Amino acid sequence: MNKKLISVVGPTAIGKTKLAILLAQYYKTEIISADSRQFFKEMNIGTAVPSSEELAQANHHFIQHKSITEQYTVGDFEREAIQKLSDLFKVHDVVIMVGGSGLYVNAVTDGLNNFPTVDPSIREDLNTELAEKGIEALQMKLKQLDPTYFDKVDIYNPQRVIRALEVTIGSDTPYSSFLNKPKVEREFKVLSVGLKAERPLIYERINKRVDLMVEAGLLDEAKDLLFYKEYNALQTVGYKELFKYFDGEWTLEFAISEIKKNTRRFAKRQLTWFFKNKDTHWVEYDYDPKKLLPEIDNLIVNLKDG
Repeated sequence: MNKKLISVVGPTAIGKTKLAILLAQYYKTEIISADSRQFFKEMNIGTAVPSSEELAQANHHFIQHKSITEQYTVGDFEREAIQKLSDLFKVHDVVIMVGGSGLYVNAVTDGLNNFPTVDPSIREDLNTELAEKGIEALQMKLKQLDPTYFDKVDIYNPQRVIRALEVTIGSDTPYSSFLNKPKVEREFKVLSVGLKAERPLIYERINKRVDLMVEAGLLDEAKDLLFYKEYNALQTVGYKELFKYFDGEWTLEFAISEIKKNTRRFAKRQLTWFFKNKDTHWVEYDYDPKKLLPEIDNLIVNLKDG
């Protein structure tokens, strides 16, 4: 248990990549990405994948290593990430993990919860309902059946909503009741470091990032992916709004405003998720590296088991 994983978390657009690279360079180690949107090679601008310059500053893993046409679950990620960590810890005492996808972060640090096996036809029925009635119908159903999870999940992510509903319906037990079970024992200690800022500043940074994405060619990227819009990987903020524009449902101006709004909502849910971890060491987004690095060193030295 002398191996340490520093998990950098926080809302989107807060500067997690920058901090992860700083820590990777300081500890002369490598980075594992736990950002589920950055796994896919066809999605670049809209997922804020680290630039080539950033990727060159430290070795990154799980960045654009899959295709949107491949099925890739959080269970797959947990298995592959733990194996990668096992390899990295053979040569490094400290490894960095960074990402804003709370479920994927927890899969590595705490392990996935044990969910019951349910009838596959339930998912088929839910997918049919999604196609016929839209995500709103499923949102209302989840709110009725499991209000606890409804308040936590990204309700605009159909894959997450359907997963919660199929478990809830198939087991006749709220999905949330299977969460927060005792975590698995890992062969490493975890230090969670969170970046924070006042909400108005976070929202301002999000709005600016979206504008920069549009300037960088987000429309062309989304247009190239229009044929694949039904794939789960593309049921995400930044793409689904532009698909509505391409389909003639929305104006471009409204689509961009919706990207900003939905990203702000996503950031709010990220904060809710990460604040649940009482052991996270929160740092202001405009930290002083000269002060922060010794602080992290001290936390690493005094890191407790479990």
